[in-house]
Amino acid sequence: MHSFEETKQLLNNSSIYYLVSIDMNSKYAYLNNRYKNIFNEIHGDLVGQHYAITMHPDDMKTCAEVSSQCFKDPDQTFPAIIRKHDGKGGYIFTQWDYKAMLDDAGQPAGIFCIGNDITEFMKASISLKETKKSLKVAQVTLDEIAYIQSHVVRKPIANILGLALLLENMEIDEQVRRIVELLNISTKELDEVINGVYKKI
Repeated sequence: MHSFEETKQLLNNSSIYYLVSIDMNSKYAYLNNRYKNIFNEIHGDLVGQHYAITMHPDDMKTCAEVSSQCFKDPDQTFPAIIRKHDGKGGYIFTQWDYKAMLDDAGQPAGIFCIGNDITEFMKASISLKETKKSLKVAQVTLDEIAYIQSHVVRKPIANILGLALLLENMEIDEQVRRIVELLNISTKELDEVINGVYKKI
């Protein structure tokens, strides 16, 4: 309890950190001014209310697990990321260090938590993951296009070139020979274009 009182004096008026304590009935016992200013506006006076009122339901399990760790090893702090209702249908991402509070007899008296807002960091991280995913999809698409260009499209072109070569070596009249030459030239030009696209990809 002594360390919590010192922490309260240090962080009661912090403009960066949240500081809260939760009693053994899972209710808010203390909130520093930063936490009050943000979350009391959304939920009303939180002292005496169950801590779950402020958070995403899926994060309650995280709170319970981290609190349990605190009481197993009361000299240590344990981290957690918790989403808090922002009052607009969304969530504020918060990062916390949890520590057990013990009474004078060494018995559990609650948990105190120091946290801060990491919403912008999380949004940037999510955005980066989405960008990487999009780039990965784009790369797969380019790889597929490259494969099609180099194997699927070029196969019939190679066949046409082969047939044109066969026709050139046959006895045919001059008009047909001229058509074969033009066919040969056009097919080679198309092959060069496809090769150029493949190299760019």
